[in-house]
Amino acid sequence: MEFKPFQEKGMPIEKQVKSWPEVNVQPYNKNEVDPYTRCRVILMNGIEVDAALFKHEFARHSADIDLNRQVAMTRKIEQEQQKMVNGLIPGDESVIENTIGYEQLAVDLTATLAKMESDPYVKKIFDFGLLEDFDHLYRYANLLETLEGKKAEKIVGKMTEIMPGRPTIAEHRNPFDDVRKPVDMKSDPASSLNICTLVAAEQQTMNYYMNVLNRPIDPVGRGLYQEIGMIEEQHVTQYESLCDPKPNWFERLVMHEYHEVWLYHSLVQQEPDPAIKKIWKMCLEMELGHLQKASEIFRKYQKKDPEELLPEVLPAPLILESQMEYVRDILSTQVNLTATGTDLVPVDQLPKDHRYFAYQKMVNKKFIPSQEVIREHIGKFKKDYRFEALGAHPVGIYQKRDEAGLNAQTSIDV
Repeated sequence: MEFKPFQEKGMPIEKQVKSWPEVNVQPYNKNEVDPYTRCRVILMNGIEVDAALFKHEFARHSADIDLNRQVAMTRKIEQEQQKMVNGLIPGDESVIENTIGYEQLAVDLTATLAKMESDPYVKKIFDFGLLEDFDHLYRYANLLETLEGKKAEKIVGKMTEIMPGRPTIAEHRNPFDDVRKPVDMKSDPASSLNICTLVAAEQQTMNYYMNVLNRPIDPVGRGLYQEIGMIEEQHVTQYESLCDPKPNWFERLVMHEYHEVWLYHSLVQQEPDPAIKKIWKMCLEMELGHLQKASEIFRKYQKKDPEELLPEVLPAPLILESQMEYVRDILSTQVNLTATGTDLVPVDQLPKDHRYFAYQKMVNKKFIPSQEVIREHIGKFKKDYRFEALGAHPVGIYQKRDEAGLNAQTSIDV
């Protein structure tokens, strides 16, 4: 059924402010929650954080007090929404358990968006990042069993496989090779929605790791969060560089609100938890009110209709679901890629003096946390931890699960 967001009134702004009991929601049960409910919570936490940060930046670039007051109003409501969504995560979910949810989201969200994406270049970049997040899930899953004796397959609900992706050791690149070519928002607004989603999701993961990397007592665990946290910096750089730089602040304001409407509308279509679905519905009504306010601001300051920017009808909903076969297909064909400039190439096609190898030598010295976490697991359990639902790893050199297999993971590196 078609949904036309610009024609929806939504909840009036003056009725959106919540009391403390309304914001302080009941968390999900970590032992019973649907794995994609957990992923949706993590995603929308990141989306609301991104919305608040964007509106702070907007205000810092405006001297119009009346405009800044209107932005401050919806920003404060976005902050209440963020507290509500973030509060759905229970306190008894450990940092590493929560991290497994973050990486499952990164894998299946990126795969879903790549399959939806019509721009070949953008899809190629999504697939590239997908294999790196897939490897992060594997590293953290091994850390989880080593430190807490828990199997990550329970957390992901056996909906996402866990095995090596593009080895984290090989992901470290010179920042010059993390910047991609921007797209034109007007030529394909759906691509911009996809990109905005990944920017916010990866930014949230980057920020999360920046804040929790000091929580593990184990030095390998602390190192792993530091190492993968730096890859998340690369991912934010990669995805944000795809964004169209031409829209002004008012166009971006409308785009942000439209984006949130699209996502909350998507969540309402698929959420199985009645209490959380009720929250998604309420947030959808609130974001429709924000879109109305952003449209009003746009007409006042730009003297144009916001409907000229974005589709009248929302694009197809974003549905989070298992992507095992798609991930395996990308693994089997693209695991050996790296970046040079704005392009992607097999690592063995780089000249020996390429800056990739120089950067690798600077960061990958004696102690490499992403390798050490697997070595520790092998030392304790005789093999690495995996959840291979569809059979052996599609890449032969990654099928061994002992020390020899760990050594093989450096074969696409230096």
